Amino acid sequence: MPDTVVKPKTRVKTKVERPRLHKVILVNDDYTPREFVVTVLKAEFRMTDDQAYKVMLTAHQRGVCVVAVFTKDVAETKATRATDAGRAKGYPLLFTTEPEE
Repeated sequence: MPDTVVKPKTRVKTKVERPRLHKVILVNDDYTPREFVVTVLKAEFRMTDDQAYKVMLTAHQRGVCVVAVFTKDVAETKATRATDAGRAKGYPLLFTTEPEE
């Protein structure tokens, strides 16, 4: 009777990394009306009147303001759509993204 060789089963553990998050940043400009910025923030980022106004004011005072944090794809899509909304009205409204530290 031949000897049976039993091989130990190796388990491969895949380490699931959380996707890096990206910040959506509102860049202030001197031409886009405040009310329009608030409208875009409410529409694209589902903010209340109050939240949108505070974000707009922070960007106005400091030059930039982090709007929200999402996965890379979502952040880039929202930033593009919000920027495009301004462009469609002829405003230099700008939203950018960058990786979160």
